Amino acid sequence: MPMKREDTSNILKVQFVEITEAHEGQRLDNLLMKLLKGVPKSRIYRIIRKGEVRINKGRCDAKRKLIMGDIVRIPPIRVAEEKEQLPAPEFLKKCLQEGVLFEDNAILVINKPAGFAVHGGSGLNTGVIEALREIRPESHFLELVHRLDKGTSGCLIIAKKRSALRTLHEYFRGSGVRKSYLALLGGRWEQEKVIVDQPLLKNTNQSIERMVKVSTAGKASKTLFKRLSLLQNATLVEASPFTGRTHQIRVHAAWLGHAIIADDRYGDNEINKEFKKRGYKRLFLHAQKLQFSHPINGELLKIVAPLPGDLQTLLDNEK
Repeated sequence: MPMKREDTSNILKVQFVEITEAHEGQRLDNLLMKLLKGVPKSRIYRIIRKGEVRINKGRCDAKRKLIMGDIVRIPPIRVAEEKEQLPAPEFLKKCLQEGVLFEDNAILVINKPAGFAVHGGSGLNTGVIEALREIRPESHFLELVHRLDKGTSGCLIIAKKRSALRTLHEYFRGSGVRKSYLALLGGRWEQEKVIVDQPLLKNTNQSIERMVKVSTAGKASKTLFKRLSLLQNATLVEASPFTGRTHQIRVHAAWLGHAIIADDRYGDNEINKEFKKRGYKRLFLHAQKLQFSHPINGELLKIVAPLPGDLQTLLDNEK
């Protein structure tokens, strides 16, 4: 095939998309951004303004919320070629299948394994949400409600309905979800309880690894630390964040002078080396408990994720 011949395989024909429950309540512009991968936002808004996108044959606004049964006309437009999705690792799929903590027709809560990002991207082929969609091909809607760091294990909520997703997002934006984590801090922390309310600032330099620091220029952040037990050269604590900033617990722990064991970004290199020799190969941070009202029926849910076996064994050896 001549090299100069235009490849039109990624130019869509006119599409007519019928809105199902999976997209009910979603804004038109957000739907198009999801369907038209790689198309600039400016282009998407332009085709809406020009009337090339129609709902039920009529002109529409970008902020129009979709209703079940709506027919959305999408004009021919070039989209990004989809990259081949590699299969999820068998170990991850096994962990997800065995790690269901709660499930009904609206939400799914899993005990996320450490070492896996919650979603693909940034050079990663497959994350937790992609693996879930792979092992549950019959599920038409699976979306992350919140995120956990790659190195953190524990409770992770996935919405199975858009209505549940919207409500849970409102919970997380406010104070509708109570969260607590188990963390092992380096050194012996003599205090029993303290609230750290230091503001946190993310760097904006995309050329370096994402870092967060305590700064008066940052966003208000608050974490309650409670000591659970003193060990040989470490302290087991319960950390309850009142806000949801990036790396919040990790940075606040380091600010206390007792960084989390095996934290290669904010931790103490010497302490990390010592504990690595004793078998600590991953960040000792686990999202242990979640408490919130069910997004559909209002029932109070209290969900607990057991500490992974590798961390529990290491902890038992410290006592």
